[in-house]
Amino acid sequence: MLSEKDKESIQNAYRQFLNGRELKARYGQKLMIAAIARTLGGIERNGAGERDHGKTDGQHICVVEAGTGTGKTVSYLLAAIPMAIAHDKTLVVSTATVALQEQIILKDLPELVRHSGLKFDVALAKGRGRYLCLSKLDQLLTELTSSGVGASLALYEDEKPQVDEAGVKLYREMADELASGRWDGDRDNWKDTLEGEDWSRVTTDHRQCSGRRCPHVSSCSFFRARESLGKSRVIVANHDLLLADLALGGGAILPAPEDSIYVLDEAHHLPDKALNHFAHHSRVGATTGWLDQANKNLSQLLGEIGDGGELDRAGEDLPALFASAKQKLEMAWPLIEDLCEFEEERGRGGQQSRSARFRFEGGVVPEPLMQLADQLREDFDEMEALLGKMVQVVQRMMEDAHSPVPIVDLERWYPVLGGWHGRAEANLQLWANYSREDQGSVPQARWITLVDWGGSFDFEVCSSPILAGKTLEYSLWRRCYGAVLTSATLTALGRFDRLKMRAGTPDNASYEVVPSPFDFSRAELRVPKDAVEANNADLHTDAVIGALPDLLAADEEGGALVLFASRRQMETVYESLPGTWRNRILMQGQQSRQQLLESHKKSVDKGGRSVLFGLASFAEGLDLPGNYCRHVIIAKLPFAVPDDPIEAALAEWIEAKGGNPFMQITVPDAALKLVQACGRLLRTERDSGTITLLDRRIVTKRYGRAMLDSLPPFRRAIS
Repeated sequence: MLSEKDKESIQNAYRQFLNGRELKARYGQKLMIAAIARTLGGIERNGAGERDHGKTDGQHICVVEAGTGTGKTVSYLLAAIPMAIAHDKTLVVSTATVALQEQIILKDLPELVRHSGLKFDVALAKGRGRYLCLSKLDQLLTELTSSGVGASLALYEDEKPQVDEAGVKLYREMADELASGRWDGDRDNWKDTLEGEDWSRVTTDHRQCSGRRCPHVSSCSFFRARESLGKSRVIVANHDLLLADLALGGGAILPAPEDSIYVLDEAHHLPDKALNHFAHHSRVGATTGWLDQANKNLSQLLGEIGDGGELDRAGEDLPALFASAKQKLEMAWPLIEDLCEFEEERGRGGQQSRSARFRFEGGVVPEPLMQLADQLREDFDEMEALLGKMVQVVQRMMEDAHSPVPIVDLERWYPVLGGWHGRAEANLQLWANYSREDQGSVPQARWITLVDWGGSFDFEVCSSPILAGKTLEYSLWRRCYGAVLTSATLTALGRFDRLKMRAGTPDNASYEVVPSPFDFSRAELRVPKDAVEANNADLHTDAVIGALPDLLAADEEGGALVLFASRRQMETVYESLPGTWRNRILMQGQQSRQQLLESHKKSVDKGGRSVLFGLASFAEGLDLPGNYCRHVIIAKLPFAVPDDPIEAALAEWIEAKGGNPFMQITVPDAALKLVQACGRLLRTERDSGTITLLDRRIVTKRYGRAMLDSLPPFRRAIS
């Protein structure tokens, strides 16, 4: 039960915050603060201050759907920070997007510190990949100086494009900015946008980083940032970093789950991000090329850093394993061609696409491929063990002040060796997954994708859990001291069942829906009489082309947002509209998202008409208040593309259990996305406008009524 002391602490902080900001209390905000405080305050602890698992199994988790305008960030910070202080835990706030992460760090938390009376330290947590590696930059500049423009640096990757003059200038400028203190090595703080290819040369991962053994550690941007984590009461991270930490066992990057209270903002993204983290994949051709390249570089590695002992002995066994794994992968090529029926997809204009995919029904791998996978598993198992041993030997040598091998050579080869080790481990995990039948009730999704590869093609072999729930249950929910999940869209069709299935949150957690303060009657939802069902793609596209000019012309002022479910339909509609309308339309893909939004806002600010054409990513997280968006037009109900292998495998599993995948998965998913799309209209309490849905199925189909009922109470004009 929430103690009176904790209740008073939260109430005082909220009161001071409102007074300091000259704000009035919001009803939904008070409900959300109370729900979180009850849950975290009700956690029973043992004598060591740890959560008593027997008494709070599941009840330490609070799930809150908070409508737009609730002020959910302030709510969870005001409720959770006093509880983290009182229980001596670290509050880890995790978001799905960089934009929200920056808002919390740069705006919300500083305001809370200024106005709430609460005293706490804050740190921002990012992965190594967001920071420059001084060792790599130093090696890169040294090689460029000795080799000149065009150095390929092939040791680090299979195919490293040559560094041109612009690249040389960029890396030298980075070194100068670091030396002068004008840059801290954080990619997000560099003055210009950095291309991924340019950045990848000067960043690293945990496999290639020598950590505290690196001579640059005292100046390392990553470790400087990491030092503040252990001293901070509040850490702002993101879902990817949190999941990476859990994959390493928890407590490797962030504080241990047992010592943490998590707030997972934008929590509806967590299940999909978790699936990405727990999936395995490897390309047959690219891996074959890597094994060949590694075999060629091995003798040079041993020649430069060989110790005449353990390192050399481990290295002597590698060539045979490299050759054996390469031979088996070459055998996999014709076997995959024989087993998998790839169909060339034809795009618009009759162009062929090499993005075909073959999924193994039920996740069952044919026996010949399973046997070959088991042989590959054996090779990569031995390879991973040997490379892991070599990494450890090099680590010891780097710590040895009397090592016979120059530190500069060890530094040069360590990231190469770490990269090999990571790649061997990734292949081991994949082929081990393909070499055995599934254990347990929930199968894996397994598929092979035909991908373009340097003008030719390659086979990407993939596997993934079909649900992240069990993994999150064991790695996060059962271990953490407490957790809060929040988002504007956590329910589907008015229920939390979708979240429970996909995220594995326990039934006895606290589930709350907090109302938005918006007056939804300020918006009208329309389904025109001449709207057609979107089942017939061509007929529906023609109907959208015919309807859009009149719909957009009827808007007296402000901007409009038109949302499409497929790029093909969006481009077809755009190309078919009169030129006078195309001149007013900004279509996703023509410029960066930020450039499109800036152009759109400038047009509206000048009193002009501007229309944004966008896909699913524009249906969420897009903030266009006031005149920037007076009309949201949704071309069709946002049903998922049916060829996603994970969703297809999930549907297959549900059907095999006697369920109805369309009603249990497809409709709830679409309902949630429809709520998100409609949420683009009202962004402040003063906003008003129109939502038009050009898909008649919302009226004619039985599931349409349930989807309509799950929407906010807009005024309706449904013909």
